[in-house]
Formats: sequence, structure tokens, C-alpha cells
Amino acid sequence: MTGSEAREERVLEAVGQRRELVNDAIPEELPITDPERLYEASRYLLDAGGKRLRPTVLLLVAEALADVEPLSADYRSFPSLNGSDVDVMAAAVSVETIQSFTLIHDDIMDDDDLRRGVPAVHREYDLETAILAGDTLYSKAFEIMLDTDAQADRTVRALDVLATTCTNICEGQALDVEFETSSDVLTEDYLEMIEQKTAVLYGASSSVPALLLGADDETVEQLYGYGIDVGRAFQIQDDVLDLTVPSEKLGKQRGSDLVEGKQTLLTLHAREQGVDVDSLVDAESVEAVTEAEIDEAVAELEAAGSIDYARDTAAELVESGKERLEVLPDNEARHLLEQLADYLIERGY
Repeated sequence: MTGSEAREERVLEAVGQRRELVNDAIPEELPITDPERLYEASRYLLDAGGKRLRPTVLLLVAEALADVEPLSADYRSFPSLNGSDVDVMAAAVSVETIQSFTLIHDDIMDDDDLRRGVPAVHREYDLETAILAGDTLYSKAFEIMLDTDAQADRTVRALDVLATTCTNICEGQALDVEFETSSDVLTEDYLEMIEQKTAVLYGASSSVPALLLGADDETVEQLYGYGIDVGRAFQIQDDVLDLTVPSEKLGKQRGSDLVEGKQTLLTLHAREQGVDVDSLVDAESVEAVTEAEIDEAVAELEAAGSIDYARDTAAELVESGKERLEVLPDNEARHLLEQLADYLIERGY
């Protein structure tokens, strides 16, 4: 087994252990009550699964800060840095609830049929119920974050991060839509967009436990930076995987971003190298594109150095993020956070 394979196995085990705990906590924090159809729709994607990467980051940061053995403490009554107990599991469910709300609304905007191997919420239920379900999850996330039993001033700061994060996500989504019809997007514009759309929720996941547990401002800032760096790397890796992983493993048509004209770090770099990105694929729809067309497009992007550029950028971001973890004690949870960052750019589907 190679070092990369051993790291992946270790990370997947750590994520899997915490995912099960988060899965058990979700029905406690989001019970299905009246009106049942609304709450069933709200829970639908959460119950369908998911890696739970963001709540895993949150729980690992808490473990590292408290300098406890991984999985040894009660997340519902977790020791803060001043001796009082905090329900960090509630905070973990809160950030996953935000993630689910964004997925429901993304699928509505993109008119997607599937999510996590099941029909999208607006397909399984209806458009009106899906919109309400997303809105319900958005508001419930704040209710859940209020229930951590942290000191009032720390709770307020955590809620401020969560609110700003939601605003940033919407701004990033708006930029993503705008970029689809823009011809003058630069790589720095793209990096700003994915920071808002994707990375800020990782930033919240890594900084909120520090706030709730009473860490100093420098630690909070560095942990937020860790989340931003690895969150951007995660999105760039997704862009690479969209072109390089077979369709059957992706669960969707390979190269769909390219066919749909979405701006990515790869296509922006290719344009800067003189590649006519708009002519790489002639298909009018994702359903009409062939694997041969995608292969040819990927070959051109590789020749332009664009795929290597994206991978190198993601790797640099991960290294930057890992350096920020030096504010944490040197313990097992910190090492897992470092390995998780590496996994985010080494993973396949």
C-alpha cells in the first residue's frame, strides 16, 4: 500500500466514524413534525447520505483544540478551553444543515434530476415544497447553532459567522451564474467566486468550534483560513475530476461543466494560453456529447498545461491550509486534519 493509499484509508475511516455520529444526531436536531410533508422533504437529502466532510472538520477541530483523544469525548458535552461544556455535535449538524439547504436550491436552479443517487427534492416532491424545505433548513441551522450551550458572547460570534457564510454562498452562486455568460472572467475572479460559493462553509466549519470553545482570535483566524484554503482546493479538484473521471464513476456525464459552458480554473487558464475553449466541444447538450469529444477536449487542455495548473494550484492551497494548523496542539486530531486536506485533492470518485 502506498503512502497516499494509506492516508486515504485513514481519512476515510476517520470521516466514516464521525459521519455515523452525525447521522445519528440529525434526527434529534431535525425531527419530522407537523407539517410532516415539509419536514420529510427537509430531511430527504440529509437522510439520503453524504460524506459529512464539513461536520467532520468541525469535530476534528474541536478534538484538536481540547487536546483529547479522537472520539474519546462526548460531543454533546464537550470540554471547552475554560472548563464549561459545549454541544459541538449541534454545531456540526448546523453546518451540514446549511450544506443541505444549498444543495436543494442548487438543484432547483440547475433543474437537476438527481442528487446523491436519488431524485432531487423538487422531483421527489414538487417545486414549492422543495423551496420551502430549503428555506426551513436555512432557518433551522441557526436554531440548532443556538443550542450548543456555549457562552452567550461566543454563540453570538458563531451565529455571525454562520450568517455571513450564508450571504457569501448566495453571492458566490450569483457570480457563478453571471460567469456563464461573461467573456472576461479572470482566474482571480474564479478563485474569489469559489471561495464564496464553496470554501466559506469549510471556513465556518473549522472556525466555529474554536469560537464556541473559547480559542483566541489568532487561532480562530488561522482555522478559518485553513477552511478557506482547503475548501477552494476541494472545488478545484472537483473541476478536474469532472473531466478526468469516467462517467460511470462520476455518476454523471464526464465533462458536463465544459459542455454547459461553466467557467473553471482549467478553462480560464486554457483561454489565457490561447485555447478556443468554446469550440472544444460541439455538442449542444450534456446528453448529446460523446466520450470521444471529451477525450479530445481533455487532450487539448492537457497540452495547454491547464490540468496541471489546476492540480498545482489546489496543492499549493492545501499546503497553505496545513501550515495554518500550527496554531493547534500537536496531536492526533490535528494530524487527521492535515491528512484530510491532502485527501481532498487526491480523492477520486
